[in-house]
Amino acid sequence: MRSSAFRRPVALVVAACALMATAVFAAVPVAVAQPACENKVSPPPPVDASEEPAPGEQPPRPLEVPESPIGGERLGECGLVLPPNAPALPDGITAKSWLLADLDSGAVLAGLDPHGRQRPASVIKVLLAMVVAKELAPNATVAATPEDIAQECTCVGLRNGAEYTVEQMLQALVMASGNDVAHALARRLGGVPSAIRKMNALAAELGALDTRAVTPSGLDAPGTSTSAYDVALIFREAMKYPDFVKAVVTQRIDFPAANGSGTVPIVNDNRLLTTYQGALGGKSGFTDDAQHTYVGAAARNGKRLVVVLLRGQPQPVRIIDQAARLLDYGFSLETAASANPVGRLVEGAPQAKKKTTEPRPTPTSAGVGEVANTEPDATAQKATAMQTAFGNVGGPITAVAGLGLVLAFVMYLRNRRAKAARAARAARAAATNQPNT
Repeated sequence: MRSSAFRRPVALVVAACALMATAVFAAVPVAVAQPACENKVSPPPPVDASEEPAPGEQPPRPLEVPESPIGGERLGECGLVLPPNAPALPDGITAKSWLLADLDSGAVLAGLDPHGRQRPASVIKVLLAMVVAKELAPNATVAATPEDIAQECTCVGLRNGAEYTVEQMLQALVMASGNDVAHALARRLGGVPSAIRKMNALAAELGALDTRAVTPSGLDAPGTSTSAYDVALIFREAMKYPDFVKAVVTQRIDFPAANGSGTVPIVNDNRLLTTYQGALGGKSGFTDDAQHTYVGAAARNGKRLVVVLLRGQPQPVRIIDQAARLLDYGFSLETAASANPVGRLVEGAPQAKKKTTEPRPTPTSAGVGEVANTEPDATAQKATAMQTAFGNVGGPITAVAGLGLVLAFVMYLRNRRAKAARAARAARAAATNQPNT
């Protein structure tokens, strides 16, 4: 039978082991149930056959969802995202996803499901317009083709073989949302697949990681995706290009007539230009799958705000009037919210190289409908992987190692005490057989 002197260290060791085991389980992250965000990964299911893949083709995989929401943790929430003590929202806002932000500072003032993935419809033309403004000279020319003219309309009316300047095309693209013009400009950028690659590469460069253009016009197609956050980010960047700003604020131009005789007027379809004081321009869109979309900006008292609405309904309030109400709301809370924004429009994607001040062609290494590669190099990937692994399981590994040391020490003590006991028994036996002196 073991002595009490031996049992006491064992009891202490057992207690230490229990504490170490507790540390192991305490250090392992516990999954906490989070509310499901319905459109975190993909837009809602389409309502028609426009997004069915061609025979023999598979639909594109959804874009990856970043581990942390771009622009701040609160922007990953799928409900209302408001600053503390925000006033009540205006009535009649039907958009499933919307966002208000300061156009200059990038502070996000308020939103609803900011990173929820929806379809852009024609607001994706802002991204195409930015690529055009970045790469093509305003006086460069584009000749119309039958393929341009055959696009599903809205169309401005191009004439086969007629030449138009890039400036004329850009204005018609932004003001009248011409799908024929979008296709012609995409050809001028090296062909439709090349233009789409450039659009997606630019979106990735900006940090618009919810966005995938599949058509240059915004017509529905498999894999189309964006978010209110991304649209605001893209529009904010586009407003840095004078050619885009000129087009977006122009109310009327004379465009060459499709019959080759004279001109026809093109009027800006953004009605806020004439109905909202301080309007700086915008872009609207609609498809059956996207429903109504809008992005626009306005200035008041030295502040410039951008508003985005996606998947809206025109009843009981028109989309442009919903945009006006949200702009009024944004200006009412702008001062308090700017000091405590719910997020921020980022200045470029994580690990993206800084842009030069001179315009340059956008990379086209990504495939059609894909974003450009923004992964770090192999060394950085290994470092990141190690940091992630030890950041998540470093505590448990340390605890297990400590537990192993304690168990090894217990075995050492037991072996040492066993040897001592055998030596003592041998000594007593020798003493018993030895004669008295």
